[in-house]
Amino acid sequence: VQLQASGGGLVQTGGSPRLSCVASGRTSNNGAIGWFRQAPGKEREFLSRIRWNGANTYVADAVKGRFTISRVNAKNTVYLQMNSLKPEDTAVYYCNKLFFPTWTTDDYWGQGTLVTVSS
Repeated sequence: VQLQASGGGLVQTGGSPRLSCVASGRTSNNGAIGWFRQAPGKEREFLSRIRWNGANTYVADAVKGRFTISRVNAKNTVYLQMNSLKPEDTAVYYCNKLFFPTWTTDDYWGQGTLVTVSS
């Protein structure tokens, strides 16, 4: 399964973009997708995850209340709805496969999608 993240761009503070992660190939209900981000000069940060069967949804405390994860199985797509964005949310956002139940990531990260929040 290959993943393609999209939906980034330049947004104003307070904006609400939605990122998409489209999976090509066959997905498994036991599989999961996670969203991560990496800001300039910082380590990659885990944001949220969801399994294809909708279970075990989790949002990290750092973005809880502002970010929401969802999926549409018919479209093989996982979304990350981001609300009330701040300049510190500027980062490259990645989606990756997670292996249930260990939640380990796939080695391949892809290009991600850049979100730049202007003040």
